[in-house]
Amino acid sequence: MYQFFIKQSQILNDDIVITGADVNHIKNVLRMGIGEKIEVTCKEDAMKYTCEIAEMTNGEIRGRVISSLKQDTELLSKVYLFQGLPKGDKMELIIQKAVELGVFSFIPFSSKRTVVKLDEKKEQGKQRRWQAIAESAAKQAKRAVIPEIKKVMAYEEALAFGRNLSRKLIAYECENDMQKAKEIIRSIKGGESVGIFIGPEGGFEKQEIDMAVAYGAEPISLGKRILRTETAGIALLSVIMFQLET
Repeated sequence: MYQFFIKQSQILNDDIVITGADVNHIKNVLRMGIGEKIEVTCKEDAMKYTCEIAEMTNGEIRGRVISSLKQDTELLSKVYLFQGLPKGDKMELIIQKAVELGVFSFIPFSSKRTVVKLDEKKEQGKQRRWQAIAESAAKQAKRAVIPEIKKVMAYEEALAFGRNLSRKLIAYECENDMQKAKEIIRSIKGGESVGIFIGPEGGFEKQEIDMAVAYGAEPISLGKRILRTETAGIALLSVIMFQLET
C-alpha cells in the first residue's frame, strides 16, 4: 500500500485531506481512483492512517479513515549521520540508504580533503533535491518521520552541532582494533542519541580526528578493508540498526 505524509491540520474528523504534489502523484503517476486504499502518516505524532479514497479534485484528494495505529518503525535511538561531501551523485545514494536504515537526521559537511565546492545557489538546489530523496525513501521504507537534511556545514561547525549527542563515533582507517569497535557498538543503548562521522574521499586528516576526539568522539574501525565513503556510513548504520532493533 502506498504511503504519504501529512500534517495534523490535514486531519478533519474521519477524513484526511491530501494536497500539493502528492495529488498529482496519486492521480497521474499511480493512476489511483475512488475506493482504492492508501496509508498516510502524520508528521507530528507518527500516527498511521489507512484511508479509502473518497473524493478527488484537481487540488486535493479526500480519504476516509478506515483504521489508525501508532507507527513503530523508528529506531530506539536518534542516529545522526554526518557525511563528508562526496563527488558526483554519491550523496543521493547515501541519503536514500541511510533513510531506509533508520537515520534520524543527515548533516553534510566540508572538511580538508573535500573536493566538492558548492556555491550558495548550488547548495540550496542540492539540499532541496536531497530532502526530496529523503522523503521518497521514508515513504518506501514506511518510516514514521522524514529525516531532515541539514545545510552543508564546515567540519568544526558539524562537530559543534553534535557536541551534545550521547555518543559520537568517527570512522578512521588508521584504527585497527575491531574488538574495541565491537564493544563500542554493543554499548549503544536505546534512548541514546548517536552521531556518526564519515569522511569524504580520502578520509580524515589526523588533525581532524584529534579535533573530533576533543569534542568527545570515539574513533572506530570498520574492518581491515578500506571502504568507500558511500559504503562506510551505510555499513556502520547497518550494525547500529541491528544493535538497536527490537
